[in-house]
Amino acid sequence: MMDTKIKTRRDLRNRVIYQVYVRNHSQAGTFKALEADLDRIRDLGVDMIQLLPVHPIGKKSRKGSLGSPYAISDYRGINPELGAMEDFTGLVGAMHDRGIICIMDVVYNHTSPDSVLAQEHPRWFYRGPGGGPGSRIGEWWDVVDLDYGDPSSGLWEYQIETLKTWAGIVDGFRCDVAPLVPLEFWLRAREEVSRVNPRCIWIAESVEPSFILENRARGFVCHSDAELFRAFDVCYDYDIFSAFEGYLNGSVSLASYADKINSQEYIYPADYVKLRNLENHDKNRAAHSIRNQGALYNWTAFNYFQKGLTLLYGGQEAASDFRPSLFDKDPVDWNTGMDLSPLMRVLYRIRGDPLFASSAYTVKALDAETLLGVHRGGSAFGGRSLFGIFCLRGRGGTFSVSVPEGSYTNLIDGAPLHIGGGTIRVKEGPVIFECRE
Repeated sequence: MMDTKIKTRRDLRNRVIYQVYVRNHSQAGTFKALEADLDRIRDLGVDMIQLLPVHPIGKKSRKGSLGSPYAISDYRGINPELGAMEDFTGLVGAMHDRGIICIMDVVYNHTSPDSVLAQEHPRWFYRGPGGGPGSRIGEWWDVVDLDYGDPSSGLWEYQIETLKTWAGIVDGFRCDVAPLVPLEFWLRAREEVSRVNPRCIWIAESVEPSFILENRARGFVCHSDAELFRAFDVCYDYDIFSAFEGYLNGSVSLASYADKINSQEYIYPADYVKLRNLENHDKNRAAHSIRNQGALYNWTAFNYFQKGLTLLYGGQEAASDFRPSLFDKDPVDWNTGMDLSPLMRVLYRIRGDPLFASSAYTVKALDAETLLGVHRGGSAFGGRSLFGIFCLRGRGGTFSVSVPEGSYTNLIDGAPLHIGGGTIRVKEGPVIFECRE
């Protein structure tokens, strides 16, 4: 088994991944309906699509009318409500035809109570206080947890063989609550899957610091991001997401949020990749939390400017402010009257710059509501840097910047910029410009 950190592809920092909940992405809620939308999604500026779980859903202890896609009954099957296996493989093939990478959601911490594994291998499950299969997380009462404590039980082999099968079809895995599964399992899985698909991409849904501490205090395995980067290419941004939410609700200063971002540059490996997102299927829609349109434009641009892999959740391009239920038929609201697609297409082109993949990255609060971000390329890029100014309350202003005086161009809209006397005046829209320091 590999015992050193994997070498992560830094070019993931140039990419955009689009998260889709197939059931609610369209009125039909099928693989075929999603396939019909692929050209639009690709035109948005998307390199990768992550599908929420596509496996059959258990019937026992269901939440809602249709159950959670994270209460899986068979890791080796396809949910017939979404289509047949040939529909799924057809969808993946259609993605590949368009140059889109397909990421499958892997839910290896738990299954539905009536899953194939629960029926055929009950000894592979965690036992709750009453002696029967249970969940370590009380609010997840619709699932039962697997127990990876004995590598020789047969569970590890079954799960890895399943991954190897899917790795022959898809291009990578997003691993649900990866910290709750032993790191040694992920290391072995990655090594064995690499024999089937050497370029397989591994994304860990890492968790909030409070969740780590709570579960460790209860005696359970719960890995930090720093540990997970040994086995995964990408970790979620949940280590600092509470600071983002805190700034939006007024409980955290912008300077404190900037400090959190900057700390990632020295606490993680040099090739770390964070999944940068304003929203996802577990969090409020950005348009729900950020009501001012100018502010939403700036936050969207900042999310693309960040060092890492940009995540969009289906419907974000329409500024949908309604987060669909995981447990019922609840389609995305596409008729919002807003369209962020033109901005996203421009931002996608900007973030294709190789500088984003290899820069020294810093952010700074210019005032209580404006962030300055800088990607410095150093000698490898001829001293070229990219600067971004983001007015996160949707108001412009005059700001002090340490940039050579002269004329510049806003890469977002082509507007001229001037820096004189160490200051720059910007309007309410986001600004990204290039200079040589």
